Amino acid sequence: MLLKKFSLIAFFTFSFFLLHAQNSVDEALAYQYYQQAEYDKAAVILEKLFNQTKDDNYFELYFTSLIKIKKYAEAENILKKLIKQFPLKTQYPIALGRVFLENGRTEDANKVFLEVIAKVQKDEFSIRELANHFYRFEAYDMSINTFIQGRKLLADEQAFIYELIGIYRFKKNKVKLIEEYISALAVTPQLLPQAQNAFASIFEGNSDYQLLQVALLKKLQKATDIEVFNQLLIWQFLQQQQYEIALRQLIAQDKRTKDDGAFLYNTANTFVANKAYLTAVKAYEYLLTKGKTSQYYLAARIQLVNTKFELALTGKYEDKEINQLADQYKSILEEYGKTSQTMFALQRWAYLQAYYLNDLKKAEAALEECLTIPEIAAIDVGRIKLELGDTYILTQQPWEAVLIYEQVAKQFENQPIGNDAKFRSTKLSFYQGDFKYAKSQADVLKASTSQLIANDALNLSLLISDNLQSKNDSLALLIYAEAEMIQFKNKPELALSKLDSIGIVYPNNSLNDDILMSKAKIFLKINELAKAVEVLKEMISDHPESIWMDDALFLLADLLENKLNDVAQAKVLYQKLMNDYPGSMFNAEARKRFRNLRGDNFIPL
Repeated sequence: MLLKKFSLIAFFTFSFFLLHAQNSVDEALAYQYYQQAEYDKAAVILEKLFNQTKDDNYFELYFTSLIKIKKYAEAENILKKLIKQFPLKTQYPIALGRVFLENGRTEDANKVFLEVIAKVQKDEFSIRELANHFYRFEAYDMSINTFIQGRKLLADEQAFIYELIGIYRFKKNKVKLIEEYISALAVTPQLLPQAQNAFASIFEGNSDYQLLQVALLKKLQKATDIEVFNQLLIWQFLQQQQYEIALRQLIAQDKRTKDDGAFLYNTANTFVANKAYLTAVKAYEYLLTKGKTSQYYLAARIQLVNTKFELALTGKYEDKEINQLADQYKSILEEYGKTSQTMFALQRWAYLQAYYLNDLKKAEAALEECLTIPEIAAIDVGRIKLELGDTYILTQQPWEAVLIYEQVAKQFENQPIGNDAKFRSTKLSFYQGDFKYAKSQADVLKASTSQLIANDALNLSLLISDNLQSKNDSLALLIYAEAEMIQFKNKPELALSKLDSIGIVYPNNSLNDDILMSKAKIFLKINELAKAVEVLKEMISDHPESIWMDDALFLLADLLENKLNDVAQAKVLYQKLMNDYPGSMFNAEARKRFRNLRGDNFIPL
């Protein structure tokens, strides 16, 4: 009897392993057929496996195979039997609904789906499981309906908020995504960065940001005390480059909350980063009204003067304003002394003296004094020496300039600042008309690890070699070098006159594209934007083979994007630069800006 029992157990055990081994072979073969899109063969094996095991993993592949080979009637019959056998399994009626959808029976499908949703149990697990079944069968709207029904059953408007956000973002349902995030932010303001990132990833233009603005303003009418909504409203103004409106909102929020100024200060820095200098100035001036006890007072004061300095460099200034700016830097030095922390003020004061106020002796003395300030980092000493070398050129001491450039080049060999020093020395040789020596130095610098220096050196080398082919061109290049030297001294009007004279004195010279590029840079510097656009367009249309083409494309695109608000044309130019000049040093930045204009990135706060 015992032997019989043992034999029976052995038989069943052997049968189990035999069946398992057979299933493994069949499973591998079924997967192979499925992956190779041989769904008819896969369906035969998967039907057998499912009938033997009732494993839902086999069912999903079997059911999908039937759909792929359009055996809708067979799938419908099988599913109706399974629904009767397993009335609590929701995946079977959902699969039946999908069969109806595939067969064009939308009304029947929706009826089945809604019946399943109506019967969902009042517990979070069942609701989520059902919604996930819908999602796996790509019935996304029904997945949404399930979560909405779940909220009603659980009487919790915050339930399933992350799941709904994920689906709305996937479907690019902007209105619902806005609604869901506004609801979530009211309870969890820490989600603000996530919300900004989500909106920036799917919003395609100002109309989408307007949807967000309208929704936020409606919410703020009822919930004025929820500051995260104000922060999001400010962010959307920044995305639309409506900096003045953003600042007004910022100041109103600051007054209402009596904030310490951190948010406003950080946003003011964002204005600067986006070259909205005038708006940034107003922001820093407001911060100063908080008084010296504010922790951001000194930082705002320094940033205010530095932002005005940036404004001066963009050509938006008058002589009176430059004098006031110089006095403000001087005031910082008088109040806080000349230290390594305030050295920047002395440097910029010297720069204003040299290039705007025409007091070269004061500029030279100030930079030399900078070098005597204790505890200055070696790299800062190198930068001051470069500025001093430039000043020596202005004071007509070229040999002193060469010596100090060589000091920096030797101390920082094979470093960006060292290569910068070498290039400045090379440019000095160019200004002086020593073209052969300048070209030989530029050729060495073409291999620089600094992309900017390497690009500038390459352009200078090509400029010289392309325009020494004839005596006429060589003489024209001398005048061009003089014009560049005049522009270096910050005398733009005189430089423009000198450039215009080249074609008169030496007609039919080979410098037309170089002259146009130089004029474009001058017009940009003095804020003659219309003239800059005209010259850059002429450059792009008339000189497609020029070494300056990628520069011209990038400058014009930047101008259209940031100054003239022609985003569409800017995108076209960035794309042309990426496609036609893949090796350009501007390519990476052009790609980043193109994606930003397309909505891939956003301005963080």
